[in-house]
Amino acid sequence: MLSDWLTELAEHAGWLIQTTSVPGVAQRTGATIYYAELFRKGSDDEPEPVLALMPTSGEVDVVIAAELMEAGRAMQRGLVTPDRTTLIASSHRAYAIAEKSAPSDGRADDAPVYEAARSLAKRVICFDMAQVAETHDAVISAALFGALAGARVLPFERRAFEAAIARGGVGVKASLAGFADAYARAVDSSAPPAISMSGVLKQAVEDSDYHAPFVASSPAQAALDSDPGPVAAPLREQIDALPAPARAFAIEGVRKLIDYMDVAYAREYLRTLDHVAGLDAKGGGEARQWRLTAATARYLALTMAYEDTIRVADLKTRASRFARVRREVRAQPGQIVGVTEFMHPRVEELADTLPVGMGRWLLDTPWARALAARLFSRGRRLRTTSLSGFVPLWLLGRLRTYRRRTLRFQREMHAITDWLGRVERMAAKDYDLACEMVECARVLKGYGETAERGRRHFDTLLRTAEHLVGRPDAHLVVRRLREAALKDDDGAALKIAVEAVGTI
Repeated sequence: MLSDWLTELAEHAGWLIQTTSVPGVAQRTGATIYYAELFRKGSDDEPEPVLALMPTSGEVDVVIAAELMEAGRAMQRGLVTPDRTTLIASSHRAYAIAEKSAPSDGRADDAPVYEAARSLAKRVICFDMAQVAETHDAVISAALFGALAGARVLPFERRAFEAAIARGGVGVKASLAGFADAYARAVDSSAPPAISMSGVLKQAVEDSDYHAPFVASSPAQAALDSDPGPVAAPLREQIDALPAPARAFAIEGVRKLIDYMDVAYAREYLRTLDHVAGLDAKGGGEARQWRLTAATARYLALTMAYEDTIRVADLKTRASRFARVRREVRAQPGQIVGVTEFMHPRVEELADTLPVGMGRWLLDTPWARALAARLFSRGRRLRTTSLSGFVPLWLLGRLRTYRRRTLRFQREMHAITDWLGRVERMAAKDYDLACEMVECARVLKGYGETAERGRRHFDTLLRTAEHLVGRPDAHLVVRRLREAALKDDDGAALKIAVEAVGTI
C-alpha cells in the first residue's frame, strides 16, 4: 500500500517512478523488499531515464522499515549511509520464530540497532508507528507514509501525500488520521532516538542477583489495597510481614494463584514464603538482600501455577480473550467472529486431569492406555464460539478447585516439596548455591512434552548442584548450566555443559 501511494503521489505530480518488489524466499515467503526510483520528468523530447530495479549501497536516499529489525537488516546490507540516507523505522518489534520459540527470553537486543542507526544514517526518524496505526484503526503504511512526508526529503507538499491517500478510496478517514499523527511526530523527531532498554534491562535483571530493590507494578497491589474485606486483609498482613525485596513478587504471586485456583492456595504460598524467610534470616538474609526469599517468592508462584488442561480450558473460554480476539481482527459491532481451537491432549494429560487413583490406573493398565491413545491419537478442533465447543471447555475450566484431587496436582506438589527441601538443606551449606537452585525453576514451563523436557532439565540441574557442594564457584557453575538448559529444547547444550563440569 505504501508503494502504491508513493506511485500515485509521484505520477500525479508528473514525475517518473519505477517500483519493484522482491519477495523473500524464507518460510512463509519472508520479507518483501520494495524499491522505488523517482525522476523529475523533463520535456517530451528528452529520453526517458533508465531506472534501476534494486538499490545500490551508497546510493539510497530513504530507507523505510516497518519493523525495527528490518531496519537493522537494511543497515547490514549497506543500504544506509551517513552522507545520504534518511532512515525511517518503526520502533516496534515483530518477533522472529527463533525469538518466540526459544525456551527462555529469546528476544534479540535492539540497542545495537539504535546505535548503528545513529552512526550509519544521515538522519533517523524512529517511533512506534504500529501503535500510531492501531490508535487510529489504520494500517501501518499510513503511519510510514506520514513519517515520510514529515521527514520532508521528497519535493512534495503534505497535501499531495494526503491526496494520494484519498484517491485510493479505501479506509481513507482512518489512513489520513494515522498519517497526520505520524507526520506530526516525524516533524518533531529531530533528536536521535532513545536507546531501547528492553535488552539492557533484561541483562541487568539477570546479572543483579536481586541486590537492587524491585518496585512493584501496582495492579496486584491496588487489587489488594482496594479490598478492605476479611479476605484481602490477612493476605496483606502476611505480605507485609515478608522482607521488603520479596513483597513485590509476593503480591504478584498472590494475584496469580488466586486467579489460578483460590485464596486458600495463595495462603499456602505465603506460608511457604514465611518459612523460607525464616531460613533466610538464619543465613544472614538482611546482609544478603534477602535474595533467597525474593527468588523463592518469584519462582514458587510460577511453579505452583503450572499449565494443565484445566488452565488451558479456563484461559480459552474467558470473556477477556474473546474481546481481545475481536480487537485483534478489528471486528465491528455486530460482526460475527468465529474462533476455532486446536486441541491435542495426550494420554498423559488425560490421566493427569483424573483423580489420583484413576489417573494411575489409566497409565499403568496397558489395554486402557492403548484405548485412550487410540481415541485421542488425532487432534480435535473445537469452535469455542459455538455451544458445542464452548460448553465442554468452559466446564473443564471451572474445575479449578477440583485440581487438588488430580494426579498432576499430587505430582507437582511432591516435586515442589522435594525442590524446596533440597534448597533448605543447601541454604545451611552454601547460600549462593541455594539461591541458584531456586532460580533453576526457570526451566519449568509449558505444557505436555515441553513441560516434561523442562522437568528433566530441572532434575539434572538440581542433581548437579548437589554434586558441586564445597566448590567456591558452585553457584556460578550452576548459573552457567541453567543458561545452557535454556538454549535449546532437546537439552543438547545442557548435556555438553554438564559433561564439561565432570559430574555425570
